[in-house]
Amino acid sequence: MCGIIGIVGTNDATKQVETALKILDNRGKDGAKIITLSDTAALGHTLHAIVGHVEQPLQKEGILTSNCEIYNWQELNQKYDFNAQNDAELLLLFLERFGITKLEELDGVFAFAYYKDNIITIARDLFGIKPVWYAYNQDQFAFASEKKALEKLGYVDIVELNPRLIINYDVTSKKIAFEERKFVSYLPEHTESYDIIKNTTSELLDTAIKKRIPNKKFGLLFSGGIDSTFLANYFKNQGYEFTCYTAVLDTDTAIPSDLEAAEKVAKELDLDLKIKKIKQEDIPQYLKKIVPLIEDSNVVKVGVALTFYLACEMAKEDGCKVIFSGLGSEEIFAGYERHKKSANINQECVAGLRKMYERDLYRDDVLTMDLNLELRVPFLDRALVEYALKIPEEYKIKDGKTKVILREVALARGILEDFAFRKKTAAQYGSRIDNALGKLAKKERKSKSEYLQQFYPTHNVKLGVLCSGGKDSLSAAYIMKQQNYELTCLITMRSENEYSYMFQKAGCEIVELQAEAMGIPLVEVQTQGVKEEELEDLERAIRLAKEEHKIEGIVTGALFSTYQRDRIETICEKLGLKVFSPLWHKSQEQHMREVIQRGFDVIITAVACDGLDESWLGRKIDKSFLNDITKITDNVAGEGGEFESLVLGCPLFRKKITLIETEKIMDSQYSGKLIIEKATLQ
Repeated sequence: MCGIIGIVGTNDATKQVETALKILDNRGKDGAKIITLSDTAALGHTLHAIVGHVEQPLQKEGILTSNCEIYNWQELNQKYDFNAQNDAELLLLFLERFGITKLEELDGVFAFAYYKDNIITIARDLFGIKPVWYAYNQDQFAFASEKKALEKLGYVDIVELNPRLIINYDVTSKKIAFEERKFVSYLPEHTESYDIIKNTTSELLDTAIKKRIPNKKFGLLFSGGIDSTFLANYFKNQGYEFTCYTAVLDTDTAIPSDLEAAEKVAKELDLDLKIKKIKQEDIPQYLKKIVPLIEDSNVVKVGVALTFYLACEMAKEDGCKVIFSGLGSEEIFAGYERHKKSANINQECVAGLRKMYERDLYRDDVLTMDLNLELRVPFLDRALVEYALKIPEEYKIKDGKTKVILREVALARGILEDFAFRKKTAAQYGSRIDNALGKLAKKERKSKSEYLQQFYPTHNVKLGVLCSGGKDSLSAAYIMKQQNYELTCLITMRSENEYSYMFQKAGCEIVELQAEAMGIPLVEVQTQGVKEEELEDLERAIRLAKEEHKIEGIVTGALFSTYQRDRIETICEKLGLKVFSPLWHKSQEQHMREVIQRGFDVIITAVACDGLDESWLGRKIDKSFLNDITKITDNVAGEGGEFESLVLGCPLFRKKITLIETEKIMDSQYSGKLIIEKATLQ
């Protein structure tokens, strides 16, 4: 893994690249080089050599600066008679002959910038294992492996390139264009027998692991869970020299579950296991380094990052240059609770994979690079992923157990059932690091989010809130605000269709007051609400929010509607935006209780359910409401339109909305809406 950087459109481009390479120095200690393209443009590279020692940027017909591990480079070298010395040179020759038309032939992970004929092409591997960020305005264009390098140079509106988009930047015209890449699919599902599917999965797992093993000692991040145990068992059986690394909180109370499991598995498999225990009082010193490093103060990300970093420190001390992780197994084999609740498990797997680059992969990349380690994630092997996503869901989740097919492959390889079927525990909990963060925050009388924000006193991501005015969208916004994300604007659709598949109509006329109450701008777009056609209007609204308010992502209040979530995610993929749905598959009753507990002042503005008559219109959502609604329907959050809501006040508001004039209009005994004719802020 290496560092790449490019600057275009400034008289001190070469000097800026020099500065950036110092910031990216931890990404490669084996060399650094700059190529000046013109008086106002330069490319740079810092090298972490795994395959050969060829300095970049490389130059032939074009110029390449890349961060890549191409596992089939020797096969392609022979197939196309390239005579390349390593995978980076192969990539250059490959691009010079084919451009990006054969990008899918590359088996590996990469982020690169290729310059030829005044066009800079920037691309990543499909899942986003290798990172790249960019900043663009009318006069300048810049990109780098890490956001902090561009921030240091003074660039603003820095965006992480969505892995399913390719940038083509014209140096002469200073225009940027994007090409879309097709993502993996879960259809059609495999129809072979279970035994054939299991055997094929087993073979693909072996291939995915084998191709990533370096010709020197390496490390394994080890928790004693099925993923790391599976990898350790393979390495052991094949006779490789490796060490397992586990990090936990040093505590006199309950033994961290990851420590207990790791020691049991290591003893049974005769593994070389090294353990790092950190005292609670030593954690703040690590947070000062780690939180700015991952550029994020999200509680979950930081909890995982700390555990991860401590284990990687031991690997660096042992002289490792490569470390393995079981990341990705949960997504392709369905290992999360949300997979159990999903109406379509494989569709949910694909949705999770789309977000991994933002949620997990950038964090893990910068942490390992800071310690001069290259991270390898065999469960995200392209061939394995494409096959695993099409495994029928009954082979993934059965009798409440997740990742069944992987666990049964493990059993077939002699891994004990207790180890193969160990229930998943997230790293921050299994290590008890999250518990320590809670205690440290409590000492300062802060929430964990507030406590962590002091180590990274800026927003995580600038978000636009898709807001209907109801409890779901504003609850989701509140959760993201509590996790230190910046709420930049509200985005609302004024639909002419009361029965729109996408947008709530009742009460949306008050969103303008809600935006004013929050002190943020509103982006409002009209739509006729015609199914599917209304998505073009939504895309127009989101694009407008991106252009006017420089948002980096969208927050939605989706609970269970795959129809809505998938269409929003498709639009955001196209626009290079991230999507956050913090309520996704949350229990409806839990969601409603949280709305009440957090002090949301919410009323009902529409009903369409047997048992909900005119008396429910205007009713406040409180404990009494929750008690009564459970007697009428299991759909206590009104998912799917059984009732609509309107937020008059909440912790996000600086002012409260007061309704002055309203009218109830009923279409039938159990269908009607509350018309708001006049309202004001107090």
